[in-house]
Amino acid sequence: MKTLFTDIPNAVLDRMHTLEQRDARDRQDGTPQLKRLRQIPAESGMLLALLAQAAPRGLMVEVGASAGYSALWLSLAAQRRAGRFVTYELLPEKVELARETFAKAGVEDWVELVHGDARSHLRQLEDIAFCFLDCEKEMYSEVYESVVPRLVVGGLFVADNVVSHHEELAAFVEAARRDTSVDATVLPVGKGLLVCTKREDK
Repeated sequence: MKTLFTDIPNAVLDRMHTLEQRDARDRQDGTPQLKRLRQIPAESGMLLALLAQAAPRGLMVEVGASAGYSALWLSLAAQRRAGRFVTYELLPEKVELARETFAKAGVEDWVELVHGDARSHLRQLEDIAFCFLDCEKEMYSEVYESVVPRLVVGGLFVADNVVSHHEELAAFVEAARRDTSVDATVLPVGKGLLVCTKREDK
C-alpha cells in the first residue's frame, strides 16, 4: 500500500509548487500582509495531513482557506477518510484563488469552500473530528470556543502561528492549556502549532 505522501497527484503537487513560489515572492517583495497568501510551510501541511487522517470519525473543518494551500494537504487526508471537508474564507480575492486552486488541483470532490465568516457557521455543526485554524488572530478564541465543545472524543483542534505570534496568542494558548476538556501542547513545527485533543467526559 502506498503511503499518504508517495501518491500525491501531479496536479496537486503542481499547484502546491505554484503557491509556494508566489508566497515566497510576496514575502521577498514586501507585499502588504493582508494581500499575501500567508500560508503554512510544507512541513506543517504534512503534519496536518497525518493528524487529520488519524482523527476519529466525524467532520473535518478548516477556518482560513487563504489560497487553498493547507486545504490541498488536508484533501489528502479527506480522500483517505473517504469524505469531504469544509473550509471557510472571508476575503473575496482569496476565495477566488482558493476556487482556482481546487479546480486546478482536481480536489473539488473532497473540499467544500464556504465564502463567509466561519464564526456564523461553526455553532451549527456537530461531531467535529478535526479543525485547523489559521485566520486573523483576534478570531482565535471565539473559534476555539465554538469548535472545542463540538469535538468528538479524541477529536483534534489545531491552531497555527502560536510560536511566530507568541505575544499576541500567549493568553489564547494558556487558556487552552488550562481547559480541562482537552489535552493541549505546542509543537515547534513551521510557525508553531497548538494541538488539542478532546478528552472523554468523566
